[in-house]
Amino acid sequence: MNAPLELTGLTKVFDTPAGHLVAVHDVNAQIRPDEFVCILGHSGCGKSTVLSMIAGLEQATFGGVVIDGREVREPGPERGVVFQSACLLPWLTARDNVRLGLARTLKLSRDIAGTRARHYLDLVGVGELADHLPAALSLGTQQCVSLARALSTEPRFLLLDEPFSQLDSLTRFDLQDTLLRVWEETPRIVVMVTHDVDEALYVADRLILMTDGPKATVGEILDVPFPRPRTRGRVLDHTRYYTIRSRVMEFLEHHARQSRSSVLDAVIASRISAVAS
Repeated sequence: MNAPLELTGLTKVFDTPAGHLVAVHDVNAQIRPDEFVCILGHSGCGKSTVLSMIAGLEQATFGGVVIDGREVREPGPERGVVFQSACLLPWLTARDNVRLGLARTLKLSRDIAGTRARHYLDLVGVGELADHLPAALSLGTQQCVSLARALSTEPRFLLLDEPFSQLDSLTRFDLQDTLLRVWEETPRIVVMVTHDVDEALYVADRLILMTDGPKATVGEILDVPFPRPRTRGRVLDHTRYYTIRSRVMEFLEHHARQSRSSVLDAVIASRISAVAS
């Protein structure tokens, strides 16, 4: 039986003024139903590139993203994305920002889309601010609106690109709790990019650890054993927390620069040579 989401030989080569750059190389992973996975690694290791290819915003040079046994190469309504910035339209209220996504994606009427928008704003805890413009909202609240917008279309896959990286620590903790609560109430596959080890250990079922770029790849995949539902205190008190955290930190400090050859190396080399000639 196929996994709902598979990454198979995922490779991305960019053309740059200095020549061809292999940013991501032969990434392979299978994501299980309703699983929360974090892609973790140093800045520049290709985490966001992998997420963009899953979202269909970037096309793989080799390999592919497979959903339910079928390769996908463009965006689709089954995948909702939240970026590092909220990306809200400044002239629309929080409700209208969510409603616009519903109207364009699901073709709902204005009234139905408005009711559904308010429901998801309530779900992420900012419903009372539905009629405020983004400029009147804190960065954390804006990210809640962005999360509500992504959830409102009820995607099977929620893709998060470091959604809390621009927030202060306390706001970040609050939004991590909000994200976990929403995911527990409405389970779905979540793939989240982060470079924060403690964040990844708190929210994820598994960690995909990326080696450093260029030519970044999967260095290790770790199970996170902490039972759900989770609280920060229970996770920190778990007997295996610091053992697993130390293992992740050791990977990032000592093994992130590892590389491995694959059958794709010859293919990539021949393609680059053919283009150059």
